[in-house]
Amino acid sequence: MAKTQTRKEQDRGLEQPGGEEQFAQQPGQLQQPGGEAQRRMTRDALAAGRAGERRQRGGLKGLNEERLARGLGWFSIGLGVAEVVAPRGLTKLIGVRGDHSGLVRLLGMREIASGIGILAQRRPAASLWSRVGGDAMDLALLGTAFTLPKSNRGRLAAATAAVAGVTALDVLCSQQLSRGHSARTSDGAIRVAQAVTINRSPEELYRFWRDFQNLPRFMNHLESVQATGDQRSHWVAKAPAGTTVEWDAEITEDKPNEVIAWRSLEGADVDNVGSVRFERAPGGRGTVVKVEMRYNPPAGRLGAGVARLFGEDPEWQVKDDLRRFKQVMETGEIITTEGQSAGRASSTSWRYDQAVRN
Repeated sequence: MAKTQTRKEQDRGLEQPGGEEQFAQQPGQLQQPGGEAQRRMTRDALAAGRAGERRQRGGLKGLNEERLARGLGWFSIGLGVAEVVAPRGLTKLIGVRGDHSGLVRLLGMREIASGIGILAQRRPAASLWSRVGGDAMDLALLGTAFTLPKSNRGRLAAATAAVAGVTALDVLCSQQLSRGHSARTSDGAIRVAQAVTINRSPEELYRFWRDFQNLPRFMNHLESVQATGDQRSHWVAKAPAGTTVEWDAEITEDKPNEVIAWRSLEGADVDNVGSVRFERAPGGRGTVVKVEMRYNPPAGRLGAGVARLFGEDPEWQVKDDLRRFKQVMETGEIITTEGQSAGRASSTSWRYDQAVRN
């Protein structure tokens, strides 16, 4: 029976020594003899990791932006419901006289849609930026209300101050969610660096990862990976709006139990280069798995922007992939935040343990 893991418990594997922070702080360990492209990818990944550290030190003074986003989402829905159900009472409360029910109900529907969009995504940057646009509209309407006859200027001033405060929160949270451990190079490529500590030996983790057909088990964006030769494979991945992209890749470096590096071949839908390293954690606490990737999304910057609108942030894709990899290797199955197992009908648990030890 699978044990339930909370989000906070799952994150611990990404935060303990040897995890993300160590990954960003020890550049000497990341150098690989994989050619100029591989060295450039490593430098880009380190820069992305340092950018993430600066974001964590400076943003919102430690406030969890995801939790704040959820709070703003529920606030948006609550405000929207009030505007739809009691528009006259709300306008009277903020000091506006007259019947403006139609306009207020439209604003309420907008608020509800924004709130649902925020709660439906893990990193709802686009939905929060839409709230910022709505806030600007609200401030403009409140400014117009000051010119209406018999308006209560005191209440209007208080309402305007409240909306301005919420706008500031929306802007700050939107900026935080728009940043991350992924970054862009001058040519529009996206680079990602993530790490996780797993309570398994490097030999076990390398063996499982080296069989590329196992990758779709924990990488949700992959549909399939098929070996086409000793060093080559064919990849099929999910793309926004239900589409797929495909490419062929070759292994550029393969050191058993240490590192696997790859790059896409000419003509790929997604030009990419990446590596995964397996390093023993200090004190015999398992293995630190470090992933670096650099890729050009379809349609370049436009494609990356569209992907974010669909909630497919590369930083969080890789982070979630590593979390699921940790769960598969430690428990034999993927566990959701509610404790419900997801994915395969069968588990790799004791059967896999037995196989890799034989």
